Amino acid sequence: MLTMVQATVAPAAGLRIGELEAQYPMYCKAMRMLVREGASLAKVQRTLCWERLSVLHTSLPRHYRDPAQLFFNLQRELRDQQAPSVNQPQLNAGS
Repeated sequence: MLTMVQATVAPAAGLRIGELEAQYPMYCKAMRMLVREGASLAKVQRTLCWERLSVLHTSLPRHYRDPAQLFFNLQRELRDQQAPSVNQPQLNAGS
């Protein structure tokens, strides 16, 4: 006799969704730090913050974005901060 097992998303270590939601800013900060350090996507995907952000996204997709999207947005923000702005006026030293 075959039985069907329903797949559910269960947070690791018995954490509840409310607890994960409360720690969301910390997980985002951890991801931001990893991006600043130049961590690859593959490396970030093996972290606790990725796992927790994935659980939040899977459980509440309308409230929490995919961690990959967050990763790429943070990379873009960092790249934009490091690049000189095109709209900034150039100052002449001789003027």
